[in-house]
Amino acid sequence: MDSRTAKPEHGHSQSEVEARIAAPTGRGHLRDVIYGAIDGAVTTFAIVAGVAGAGLSPFVIVALGIANVLADGFSMAAGNYSGTKAERDDVRRLERVERRHLEDSPDGERREIREILRRKGLSGDVLEGATDQIASDRDAAVRLMLTDEYGLSPVEPNPMRSAIATFVAFLAAGFVPLLPFILGMPNAFTIAAAMTGVVFFGIGAAKSIWALSPWWRSGAETLAIGGTAASVAYFVGTLFAA
Repeated sequence: MDSRTAKPEHGHSQSEVEARIAAPTGRGHLRDVIYGAIDGAVTTFAIVAGVAGAGLSPFVIVALGIANVLADGFSMAAGNYSGTKAERDDVRRLERVERRHLEDSPDGERREIREILRRKGLSGDVLEGATDQIASDRDAAVRLMLTDEYGLSPVEPNPMRSAIATFVAFLAAGFVPLLPFILGMPNAFTIAAAMTGVVFFGIGAAKSIWALSPWWRSGAETLAIGGTAASVAYFVGTLFAA
């Protein structure tokens, strides 16, 4: 489709622009979901492959697999919560720093604002006027500093939502390799391998919606990553086969 005739991703009326700029969505939870789903499928199937390679019973596979899904999923969610909270706290810390600098060193902060705007293409009277306008509004000045001096998003991340997104994605993908064993299906390992491969490819293909790579390349890349991890685990498991 010609990019000149493609439907815009969002509207550009004055009211739509004002609403969108006033309430930015932030980074969302795409990274959390992709990260949790890939890790859930990889680690659980790695356990399945390793235990199956060692020739142990399906009961052992299910027991270890469920333990991994719950414990590792919770661990990942807790780690993501702590990391996201630290990121949010750092934004708040830097916001306080900038507010203090605006109070203690207004001339120095004005020079920083001016340099940021100059690098955005402003010059002459427009540059000076914009600098004065932003410097007189501390909230606007702080937002500018966070984004252009520190490279941070002024929209705070939500640690709890990030943790929940990771945990749910981990569980959803992590239980897939266990289903054939839980249901007592014949040739459970072969079916589990095929189902996990579909999950890997599906995650990668879905990820392409937000990426520039075609869906088949993104799917194949994720499948290769997961398949490599599973192959290593299975090989190690065969070394301990009775």
